[in-house]
Amino acid sequence: MIRNAKIEENEILTGISFKSKGYWGYPKEYFNIWTNELTISAEYIRNNDVFVYANDGVIIGYYSIIELKDDVEISNIKIRKGFWLEHMFIEPCFIGKGIGTILFQHMKERCKKRCIHELGILADPNSKGFYTKMGCEYKNEYLSTIKNRTTPYLLLKL
Repeated sequence: MIRNAKIEENEILTGISFKSKGYWGYPKEYFNIWTNELTISAEYIRNNDVFVYANDGVIIGYYSIIELKDDVEISNIKIRKGFWLEHMFIEPCFIGKGIGTILFQHMKERCKKRCIHELGILADPNSKGFYTKMGCEYKNEYLSTIKNRTTPYLLLKL
């Protein structure tokens, strides 16, 4: 079942963020750099579209859509204003079992309801194939917050 995230679930979502990112075997020092990016606060849930996939009351994954009202610069990277898929994370034991596809389809429907016609995605390099399979168009690479690493930028047109 997919539903809105509850404010008090922020720590659960943060845990899923770190575990899901850890699935790819990144070194521990990367997580020190990603701490702010992967931490979900109660305020974040309150201010953004955050949805969870739960099975028998247990949260298995989530996604979030944010709206940037202005262009922003993060780590010398200019990110344009508009709507972005900021997070889509799944408990590692459920990766590859179709939960991501279910969440993605829900996210597309949510965008249509909100009249969002384009959704930007700065994806983990390991998830680029998933997003292109889901119909996103690969645009280019952005510099990552990790030195000597890039992040694929994809665009979903609805």
